[in-house]
Amino acid sequence: MQLAIDVGSYDFDGDDPLFTQIADDLREQGWSVIPNALPEQLSEQVHQQILGASSQEFVPAGVGRAEDFTLNPFVRRDAISWIEGDTPAEQQWLQWSSRLQLFLNRRLFLGLFSFESHFSHYPTGAFYKKHVDAFKDSPVKDSTNRVLSLVAYFNPNWQPEDGGELAMFHEGQIDPFLCVTPAYGTLVVFLSEDFPHEVRAAHRDRYSIAGWFRVNNSLNQQIDPPR
Repeated sequence: MQLAIDVGSYDFDGDDPLFTQIADDLREQGWSVIPNALPEQLSEQVHQQILGASSQEFVPAGVGRAEDFTLNPFVRRDAISWIEGDTPAEQQWLQWSSRLQLFLNRRLFLGLFSFESHFSHYPTGAFYKKHVDAFKDSPVKDSTNRVLSLVAYFNPNWQPEDGGELAMFHEGQIDPFLCVTPAYGTLVVFLSEDFPHEVRAAHRDRYSIAGWFRVNNSLNQQIDPPR
């Protein structure tokens, strides 16, 4: 199920400095990485849900969508659980994402229309090879509509030897220009088409939320394609 976000009236007083920094970073360089970004209560609620989740709630992640979906352990070995707003933690996460969406639309005129996200679990040894979240100048773009990618991390006391970094690349380059440690509370936001990226092998359980803001490319009354 694709969730069109309810962007009603919100009080931005607590979020303005963070959202302003994200917007400024996106305008200047197309990406933003902010440690300890998420509100403390939100981080704690999400973390507690993750700790209480059973392995049955996560399914192996694949590549592609709908009829093109396939499992490929040579590309990625993480497991995911889609966020549908079924728990207080998920509802709070979606509300916070809605506020970010509304702010960025007002500040950057991105036309963000809807949002989807899932929990990600990378067990020991899991990785996700270099990829992009949306394709430029390709019909594939119309099947995703992804404009802005978002990742939030929920890993207390993460150490360098634990691996699992998010490596980000400029298009056409072999070496990453940035490696992000998946530390608790860190937030990453970037333009979906512009930055190839990979998740390096984790050496302990690694948890995050991955999400994507979309534009509205409605065709035949179909707003968003199936997952």
